Amino acid sequence: MTKNYFMQLADYNTWANDIVHSWFDQLTDEQWQQAIVSSFPSLSATALHTAGAETVWLDRLNKMAEPRWLVKTLNGEKKGVQDAWKASSTGLKTFIANFDETQLAETVSFKRPDGNTYQLKFHEIFSHVFNHSTYHRGQIVTMLRQVGFTNVHSIDMSTYFWKPPKSPKGGT
Repeated sequence: MTKNYFMQLADYNTWANDIVHSWFDQLTDEQWQQAIVSSFPSLSATALHTAGAETVWLDRLNKMAEPRWLVKTLNGEKKGVQDAWKASSTGLKTFIANFDETQLAETVSFKRPDGNTYQLKFHEIFSHVFNHSTYHRGQIVTMLRQVGFTNVHSIDMSTYFWKPPKSPKGGT
């Protein structure tokens, strides 16, 4: 794995997230909060979890003493969640762009909410963060359909590679 590989993942992550945000912009507040049976009980909760995960990992990578736990500070309001998610995605992309590739196998120590200290290598964190976001974007597509929003299309990585990224308003 190389820095270039992770830059591609960061670019893809931002591209796919931008499309998801364009879909969220079309939702009513009722659809955003509607109860759904899934890993999280609503689109709002799923988006907050995903934004929160990207944010806490970015904070850990930046060695912040107290990483931000968005689930404790945001109430699920659409604009706030989207703004936080956009900022974390951009921050991850910037972090990797400025990252010294020779450190990919170095270990990062961090605390989880249970108070225990864990360790992962940089490349493991990068892989996890982007895989995690992809997993939840897949759930979001299904959840969007459940709330009656069907104007979705592929945000698979292959779609990203097939066509040059365009603005999220125009799709791919």
